[in-house]
Amino acid sequence: MERSPGEGPSPSPMDQPSAPSDPTDQPPAAHAKLDPGSGGQPAGPGAAGEALAVLTSFGRRLLVLIPVYLAGAVGLSVGFVLFGLALYLGWRRVRDEKERSLRAARQLLDDEEQLTAKTLYMSHRELPAWVSFPDVEKAEWLNKIVAQVWPFLGQYMEKLLAETVAPAVRGSNPHLQTFTFTRVELGEKPLRIIGVKVHPGQRKEQILLDLNISYVGDVQIDVEVKKYFCKAGVKGMQLHGVLRVILEPLIGDLPIVGAVSMFFIRRPTLDINWTGMTNLLDIPGLSSLSDTMIMDSIAAFLVLPNRLLVPLVPDLQDVAQLRSPLPRGIIRIHLLAARGLSSKDKYVKGLIEGKSDPYALVRLGTQTFCSRVIDEELNPQWGETYEVMVHEVPGQEIEVEVFDKDPDKDDFLGRMKLDVGKVLQAGVLDDWFPLQGGQGQVHLRLEWLSLLSDAEKLEQVLQWNRGVSSRPEPPSAAILVVYLDRAQDLPMVTSELYPPQLKKGNKEPNPMVQLSIQDVTQESKAVYSTNCPVWEEAFRFFLQDPQSQELDVQILYLDSSEICFPTVPGSPGAWDVDSESPQRGSSVDAPPRPCHTTPDSQFGTEHVLRIHVLEAQDLIAKDRFLGGLVKGKSDPYVKLKLAGRSFRSHVVREDLNPRWNEVFEVIVTSVPGQELEVEVFDKDLDKDDFLGRCKVSLTTVLNSGFLDEWLTLEDVPSGRLHLRLERLTPRPTAAELEEVLQVNSLIQTQKSAELAAALLSVYMERAEDLPLRKGTKPPNPYATLTVGDTSHKTKTVSQTSAPVWDESASFLIRKPHTESLELQVRGEGTGLLGSLSLPLSELLVADQLCLDRWFTLSSGQGQVLLRAQLGILVSQHSGVEAHSHSYSHSSSSLSEEPELWGGPPHITSSAPELRQRLTHVDSPLEAPAGPLGQVKLTVWYYSEERKLVSIVHGCRALRQNGRDPPDPYVSLLLLPDKNRGTKRKTSQKKRTLSPEFNERFEWELPLDEALRRKLDVSVKSNSSFMSRERELLGKVQLDLAETDLSQGVARWYDLMDDKDKGSS
Repeated sequence: MERSPGEGPSPSPMDQPSAPSDPTDQPPAAHAKLDPGSGGQPAGPGAAGEALAVLTSFGRRLLVLIPVYLAGAVGLSVGFVLFGLALYLGWRRVRDEKERSLRAARQLLDDEEQLTAKTLYMSHRELPAWVSFPDVEKAEWLNKIVAQVWPFLGQYMEKLLAETVAPAVRGSNPHLQTFTFTRVELGEKPLRIIGVKVHPGQRKEQILLDLNISYVGDVQIDVEVKKYFCKAGVKGMQLHGVLRVILEPLIGDLPIVGAVSMFFIRRPTLDINWTGMTNLLDIPGLSSLSDTMIMDSIAAFLVLPNRLLVPLVPDLQDVAQLRSPLPRGIIRIHLLAARGLSSKDKYVKGLIEGKSDPYALVRLGTQTFCSRVIDEELNPQWGETYEVMVHEVPGQEIEVEVFDKDPDKDDFLGRMKLDVGKVLQAGVLDDWFPLQGGQGQVHLRLEWLSLLSDAEKLEQVLQWNRGVSSRPEPPSAAILVVYLDRAQDLPMVTSELYPPQLKKGNKEPNPMVQLSIQDVTQESKAVYSTNCPVWEEAFRFFLQDPQSQELDVQILYLDSSEICFPTVPGSPGAWDVDSESPQRGSSVDAPPRPCHTTPDSQFGTEHVLRIHVLEAQDLIAKDRFLGGLVKGKSDPYVKLKLAGRSFRSHVVREDLNPRWNEVFEVIVTSVPGQELEVEVFDKDLDKDDFLGRCKVSLTTVLNSGFLDEWLTLEDVPSGRLHLRLERLTPRPTAAELEEVLQVNSLIQTQKSAELAAALLSVYMERAEDLPLRKGTKPPNPYATLTVGDTSHKTKTVSQTSAPVWDESASFLIRKPHTESLELQVRGEGTGLLGSLSLPLSELLVADQLCLDRWFTLSSGQGQVLLRAQLGILVSQHSGVEAHSHSYSHSSSSLSEEPELWGGPPHITSSAPELRQRLTHVDSPLEAPAGPLGQVKLTVWYYSEERKLVSIVHGCRALRQNGRDPPDPYVSLLLLPDKNRGTKRKTSQKKRTLSPEFNERFEWELPLDEALRRKLDVSVKSNSSFMSRERELLGKVQLDLAETDLSQGVARWYDLMDDKDKGSS
């Protein structure tokens, strides 16, 4: 970028041709003729019609009482009736406002000149553009063309919806097989072009038009799903905005114009009148939500910098440049100061006048910046610098709004707007600009920076920027524009997360792309259900030093569980998506068979980020009752977004200082620039209210390994969020696995999924000697890797029995002793070629927890070369100390459990009580001490969360009183309280004397109170299916004052009869 004043265009006024108004034809007078036979008396049918109208009116009013009668019949309170009445009145008010607005807009468009002549006293904003601006033409000839074409456009729309859209909707879901368009009418009111402005003096190869469009139509589109008797539709719509049309490039052949680009410079206004089931969208709250969602969809491809490109000639060159052109330039905005601002702070109910706490919002299109707040100052000095990209000159405007920061709602102090064309003309503009809608002035220094296509002056720009002091960001030396077009043959994902009746084989991925430069990360949209996505998006970055900065690109699958696919420039095969696998040749040409895999340097370098969402404080209250007269609280929850995955916490009801205490885990790479996006919302019935956001750069966490901070929520007056982030680096040793399992069970929260104990990285290199069917061509093989509910499908290699995949995948492992890696090699159209099951327990006994070799498939023919590498995730900041010493208890009611581990000796820990995650195998050598059996418990006080935690692992050798084994469950009660608040209960196991539960329970109470309690544990069984009686199999009481709550060790306790009140 070079600092140089540009020469801007000077718009030339264009003469306005006067359009004579046609005189209005007066219809001839209508003469009434009386029937001589009537005798001047009203006809009989007229009287009958009046009587019918009266009965109809009475019936409608009677129908209003039906909801009241039904509410009383079913015993509902009057509150339901009042709520329904309020909902109906709100819907009717919104509905009437929309209809009134449609009628007024139609009246204006029907006779625009006459109304304009009668209402010249109207405000400037109510006048049409052709009256307000002399260089805007009315172009009635264009409206006449549109009006004549409009019926034929309606026929085309009807044909398009009936023959193309409706079949696509019916095929998208089995429940929509009866979907049909019952009515498609664009109406008699066509789209009108209020004014046309042609911008002369632009580039010679383009024509630039601004169309001030207004559509107030009586469009009616009705749809019906006959299977569910569901009808919905649209009846009437308004759309107003300025549409820019660019005709470029101009070519020397028909049709002269190569393509047409269209976009809205600013978001248009939209108002829709719904019918049928969609009438519900006119309810207050839902009305604005639905219109906003539709406008967001329009803005996604029709509001600057997005644009719609329609090529008019085949093989058009530089389509990407036309769809996403380079910015016209950069404006460096120096927000220096303001003066003479109004005072908004009042004290003692307005008796004492204070000052203001001003801050400024700077906008250009979708680019928004917020300055810092200057406390108690009417003449603030900011001294901040922002850089914005300018896409269209003229047309875009710089907007600065000044506000007074307040705890509840910020007060407006004024705004100013400036067309970027003036900055282009001046080059450097340094002035005080008056604030509209308030008092005072704001001081801006605006610099136009031109873009150069070569690096000849880069060193000069870098040297200049080193001498410039800028905050909050250093000045940029260049911009980078990346156009993301498409991808092909991305790996497939096979998910086993469907219910059995909906289980599918291969699941198409939902790919998205993440681009990062240092700490700035941008993400593409997600393209759903395809491995050949088309994005056609542009990304723009500011560069401080292009010589030292790098662009990192990563392809992610949205919501694909724990699968991660890093794409690193320069790595083997990272960008070569079209490369074919080498085919096997003759024995002379064949290279020697490798003994081990050769993964790239990025394999096995992933980390696991454990995110603890703990609590929040001072959130703003969003709930209002009785029309805002009564102020409530909020029902907050947290949304997290990282590496293409999204997480959401549970909702805490009616609390401005909520505690969530939830843990989420995600696989991350060392790609710089990644950010954790956190947003807090208030859960509501219609649209959730925004409570603030914050971002955390992962660079600090990945470098330090741990971050525990209170983060201030942005874009809200108050609120902060407590997060704890920990980087878990996989360790290639199983020595600490048992301690990891114990720690995970203790810090596991009820609201979170089971924590991962290890990370499995698999590199699938190749296969050989796959089976060939006689008389057929070689298969098109692909491989599927599955661990638990997560799967990864490799690419398909065409027609070979020795495919080379060179792909990797990572999986979170929660139970390394019992889980296994399932591998299937299949051929497209030929079915299963071979399979392999690799228990992860084999990795636990392997050197460095890694196996790298050829594996024979179960079919007996074919081998695969893969590397499976396990890493144990050891937390250094869990706040829990794992115990590896053996424990013995002198009480006769507690017996040790010398459990046997089915693995090699060097894996077995010396702590038998740490086997809480393993299957309990009853051995004749392990006879329980008590006649009623035993129950295995872990009782522990989690001081960091101020909770008493109990884990019920299982029971053994329970008493069988009848012919059939019991259906046991465990009930826990925190004495002396016997109410439901302290009662907990496990699930019920069917017909067993040794049930396993592994269920966790929590009680929130301080430690001193916990030490005064007793934990009553009862093992019960249902007497019969029809009876509510419970059979007591045994119980035990633990005096928590005599229990070491700091250890968190699993122990077996002997069960006693109910008569025995002592503690075991």
